[in-house]
Amino acid sequence: MRLDRLLVYLRFARTRSAARTMIERRALRRNRKHVQRVSENVAIGDVLTLMIGNDVKVIEVTSLPTRRSSPALAQSHYRELDPYS
Repeated sequence: MRLDRLLVYLRFARTRSAARTMIERRALRRNRKHVQRVSENVAIGDVLTLMIGNDVKVIEVTSLPTRRSSPALAQSHYRELDPYS
């Protein structure tokens, strides 16, 4: 699944253009490496580090959603990790 689409489906971005902006500002890492392209693919087990405002969120993708859904259902597709471990 494309990274920009995943960010929308998991509700970290409202639109794909907002996700693109987040990636272009280097506010996102996949498996500890800065993401270079918005079209990079994400797989189950990948760890994403996101800068959202002044907060750092580290998540592990546990399943890939098929569409954007409610926040509670979106959270069932990832688990949050401790950003300082």
